[in-house]
Amino acid sequence: MKTNLKKSTFLLTIYNKTFNIAMLTLKKNLPLIPSPQEGEIYHLTEDELNRLTAEFQKWFEEKRGIVRARYWLVFLFLRYTGARISEILNIEESRDIDYRNSTVRLITLKRTGKKKGQYRIIPIPDRLISEYLRTIKLYPSLEGKVFKIERNNFFTVFKAICKKVGIPSEISHPHVLRHTRAIELLRSGIPVTAVQQLMGHASLNTTAMYLRYSNIEIQELMKSKGLI
Repeated sequence: MKTNLKKSTFLLTIYNKTFNIAMLTLKKNLPLIPSPQEGEIYHLTEDELNRLTAEFQKWFEEKRGIVRARYWLVFLFLRYTGARISEILNIEESRDIDYRNSTVRLITLKRTGKKKGQYRIIPIPDRLISEYLRTIKLYPSLEGKVFKIERNNFFTVFKAICKKVGIPSEISHPHVLRHTRAIELLRSGIPVTAVQQLMGHASLNTTAMYLRYSNIEIQELMKSKGLI
């Protein structure tokens, strides 16, 4: 009986060691994702956002075509709506874009139960409507198909353009535009409840996360107000 117990214990030890080695090997092969500090939200500075937008436009204009036109418009809609990329790719142009009032209707994802399938109306700049219409005029075959893209291909392009303008790889993902837009709206004085509605957050607590400032931002803000 004791011999069998020792044998079982020995086999269990070998199994645990093998499992731990396998897990370490797996972790080494996975892409590293930084763990943000408590309350930290990755976003672009105003300068980074401007450089990214300018570089994306340059990328589109240096070799114009249907594919690049689509990606350019998707980028602009992400930038000015703060929407999730899945919400942008669900846009049905004839149904959801109001050219006269400069708004876009988005389905709000990540909702369950009775709240599932809800839509929200997002105001967008007149110049975005103009850019959309100008692009459709240049490429008539795009009408109704602008947002029919492969998201992984868009991710690849987005990451490459971010790299060109020196944006860290760990935040070179389209979702960073969502965080950036929320912070931009709040710091421009838009009420937090309005930003919650625009972002499609189920809870106000989620939106309130964007009100936090880093220590450096707090110091710069206090200096600008003459408080230190």
